[in-house]
Amino acid sequence: MAWESLVSALIGLAVAWTAVHRLPDRFRDHRLTLATGPAAALVGGGLTSWIVGPTPPLFPLAAALLVSTALLSLLLKPHHLTLSQARRS
Repeated sequence: MAWESLVSALIGLAVAWTAVHRLPDRFRDHRLTLATGPAAALVGGGLTSWIVGPTPPLFPLAAALLVSTALLSLLLKPHHLTLSQARRS
């Protein structure tokens, strides 16, 4: 259980770090993003372990990845397109 928590936090940190470095202008506060990723992953992995019970570690780690990604997507600033850019796409 302890190593699953550690790996979940590392997954969340990796997702947050990748998001900050690939989309630096879309996040308002990078520190908040880097803190939200591991926290969301810990919650997602922990809840999955608690709800599902003793399972292979793939399920909690996959849930950690999904919850971390979902929560980080809520921190994104909207991408504004001008009217001419929207017509071209």
